[in-house]
Amino acid sequence: MDCIALSSESPYALMLKAAFLIPISHYLLGFLFLLIVFLYNFMEMYFIQELFTGFRGKPVSLTFNSCCDLYQQVVSKCKILHGRFSSTPWLCSPHLQTIFLQLFERVPACNYQRQTLKTCDGGTIALDWLRNVNVKIPSVEGFDGVQSDDKTPIILVIPGLTSDSNSAYIKHLAFKMAKSGWNVVVSNHRGLGGVTITSDCLYNAGWTEDARKVIDHLHTQYPQAPLFAVGTSIGANVLVKYLGEEGVNTAIVGAVAICSPWDLLIGDKFIRRRFVQRCYDKALGIGLKVYAQLHRNLLPRLTDWDSISKIHCIRDYDQHVTCVLNDFETVDTYYREVSCSSYVGNVRIPLLCISALDDPICSRETIPCDECRANKNVILATTQHGGHLGHLEGLTGKSLWWVRAVDEFICAFNSSSLIRRGKIQNNTVDSPPLKSIDEAPYVNIREDGLVTTFGNEPSGELGNEQLVEDDKVGDNNGTVQQEPNATTQYDPVRCPNINAMMVPVKNCLNQLSRRSKISMWVLACVAITTTWPILGSLFFKKKLRKNFSSSSTKR
Repeated sequence: MDCIALSSESPYALMLKAAFLIPISHYLLGFLFLLIVFLYNFMEMYFIQELFTGFRGKPVSLTFNSCCDLYQQVVSKCKILHGRFSSTPWLCSPHLQTIFLQLFERVPACNYQRQTLKTCDGGTIALDWLRNVNVKIPSVEGFDGVQSDDKTPIILVIPGLTSDSNSAYIKHLAFKMAKSGWNVVVSNHRGLGGVTITSDCLYNAGWTEDARKVIDHLHTQYPQAPLFAVGTSIGANVLVKYLGEEGVNTAIVGAVAICSPWDLLIGDKFIRRRFVQRCYDKALGIGLKVYAQLHRNLLPRLTDWDSISKIHCIRDYDQHVTCVLNDFETVDTYYREVSCSSYVGNVRIPLLCISALDDPICSRETIPCDECRANKNVILATTQHGGHLGHLEGLTGKSLWWVRAVDEFICAFNSSSLIRRGKIQNNTVDSPPLKSIDEAPYVNIREDGLVTTFGNEPSGELGNEQLVEDDKVGDNNGTVQQEPNATTQYDPVRCPNINAMMVPVKNCLNQLSRRSKISMWVLACVAITTTWPILGSLFFKKKLRKNFSSSSTKR
């Protein structure tokens, strides 16, 4: 009878009664488990993967040209770049790596000494120095500077977006490099570092004029000190763009780009793609809005402050501030023109680029692997994990992997032969550019055995040669007289024929020298062998003509 009564009750009521019989602690454990699974996926954690591998980390991937001297002489000696990166076990997440560094990381004390630099448009740049001798010495009032004859290498640091010399990762880098014996100078962006702007111009991702001014100033003041540069995030974009614009005409002998955004147009779409990325976008946008509002009275060209006050992402800031101050038609136009991915192919000094494939701010889709591989001056090092400017390692998370990699790379580069090659290159910055192959002078051998050179301006050079000959044989009255005993004469009519015959030989030699890199001695032998029939015919023709004329005289 009880069974019949029980079966007649609603099954939902039975389930509800059974649910009440389960202890509340079990519900809490279940909810906690689901929360952990959600956060594990939301934070993109990889703790379990690292646990199975014994927290050995993933190897660093290097991308470079097979003919790269930079790899053979410098990077091949860097153990860190050939090793593995293992994250701090309790920070196995790109978001934890990025956030912990900015909010909770204990940073070393850096006793900066400030120097201000004025730009051509009236702007002010704050240069914060951390010399190798002042790492543990309290800062003093006023900056006595570095001696002009000091040969200690100088490392210029260009911070990222809304960052300055007091940022945690900048202090890590500056303290480590100064402790290793370098003089470090941090170039704060306009309006940052506690210095207000003094002109109606703000910095942006493609603003290279300040970097150019600082680099020229450092090279002029300290000409004997090798100058290196390290750019981080947006600072890396500025640095690579500057190096691509300057080519060989830069005082920088070596550079490192950390977590560069590379392509801002793709990066803008990436940072607005998911909820977690939009959080970063909003945080950076609010920081930029505060930066603009802080200098509102000094920016008369900005009039739409109602829209600026509503900025909630980076794109809004670029639309209402950057495009207005720099005369860009659209935000996408600005992103296309200032992205350093289109400039990395023009870099002509050794450059190391470090990026994390799980960077939550700068997408891996923007990394120009093919462009870096095609340039013999660029080494691209990518890690599987690390976050944005994170790469915290060790049990306590006190060390930054990329800081150690930068220190090792610069030390190896400074002791290699490439540093001397860079000094020679920087000393010849103002030399005129070399002519192209078609414009270069080529060798012409005259009938009398003299060697002359001719280019693409035959009229002027032939005229000068003719004037020299005329001056030698002319009389005081200005009339030209022929030397009766001269066996050979400079015949301007015959030169074009000889030049025409020499052009194919010249082109073959240039191609052979450029492709196979054969020594000039071998090329000289080839030149003599190929031109001997022409010279031999001229020589024997002249000798036969002389013998024939002498025999005719005897007769």
